[in-house]
Amino acid sequence: MIDQRTFQRVAAALPVLQRADANQAHDFQRVVSLARIPPGKDVFVQGDRIEAIPLLVSGVVRVYQIGETGREVTLYRFRPGESCVLTANAILTRQTFPAIATVEQEAEAILVPAETFRQWVQRYDLWRDFFFDLVSQRLASVMGLVDEVAFRRLDVRVAGLLQERARAEHPIRITHQEIAAELGSSREVISRILEDLSDRGIVRPERGSISIEDPAGLRRLAAM
Repeated sequence: MIDQRTFQRVAAALPVLQRADANQAHDFQRVVSLARIPPGKDVFVQGDRIEAIPLLVSGVVRVYQIGETGREVTLYRFRPGESCVLTANAILTRQTFPAIATVEQEAEAILVPAETFRQWVQRYDLWRDFFFDLVSQRLASVMGLVDEVAFRRLDVRVAGLLQERARAEHPIRITHQEIAAELGSSREVISRILEDLSDRGIVRPERGSISIEDPAGLRRLAAM
């Protein structure tokens, strides 16, 4: 249960609650709980039975898989106002979680019990629409991931990732292993690509960070 003040605060961050009527809002406030989750914490791992679906109020959660070779690939991230479609699907189909969900930035989440979520999706258009919106958003992002992995050169994908991260910080605080995990490659391959980009004067790799030396060159490569 959450109090009225907390409900008003989380409702401002969760679009689904802004469309709820008085009865739905009361049901929500009565059965949910609020959790704070530190960075680095696994929310779910592969094979977990899901007890509750998290609706993110703040923070970022990365959802990824690890292949038989040990390589990671990021499936998607969910952010404030969003939730995890794999969690919702696992609850509705009574399956186990098929990936790993790890907090990247300290998170605050509303937890809706699994059985309650199943009942709400059956009973309320509001929550059915919420689930189908999740499916639609994530299907588009996963299709984009498939297109990138299957059809774009890895150096182009590295350039695109660095260009995106450079919008938020410079130098970019990221390791070769983190790039590899993000793109589903190996650290050795990423290191060779970054060495080539360094030789071309586009980036300057340093310990734990990468500086962009030629933004125009990076943009051209990312656009290929």
